[in-house]
Amino acid sequence: MQYWLMKTEPSTFGLHHLQQKPNQTAYWDGVRNYQARNMLRDQMKRGDLALLYHSNCSPPGIAAVVEIVREGYVDFTAFDPKSHYYDPKSDPTHPRWFMVDIKLVNVFERFIPLTELRMQPGLEELVILRKGNRLSITPVTRAQWDIIINL
Repeated sequence: MQYWLMKTEPSTFGLHHLQQKPNQTAYWDGVRNYQARNMLRDQMKRGDLALLYHSNCSPPGIAAVVEIVREGYVDFTAFDPKSHYYDPKSDPTHPRWFMVDIKLVNVFERFIPLTELRMQPGLEELVILRKGNRLSITPVTRAQWDIIINL
């Protein structure tokens, strides 16, 4: 099993939106970064767990745990001109973008803000804490996962 952190803007698609989906399950679309795309396509596996991280809000932080329930497949929103994630250069015969399906596993009893993550011993190397990190998906080590889950 692998562990991940998935960033989302709660105004676009956050915990509240996921909770309202049937079976609290949704596809994770709109990733338009090649490094994050490669993680979706090649590395994320069914049964992996991820921290749902709210960004571009005040305060940013971790809200919940989700499970990968469908491995990487073609992000069809790239082909829809009406979609916010439309990519006119994406070709259905050679897809450029991929997505996974996630399911809500657990909502944290309390929101864990970024400021608290920064103060935790053992999380110094957590990718989300690196200056300039803008990836929407980042790996989390088992040790980091255990620290965060026990906050």
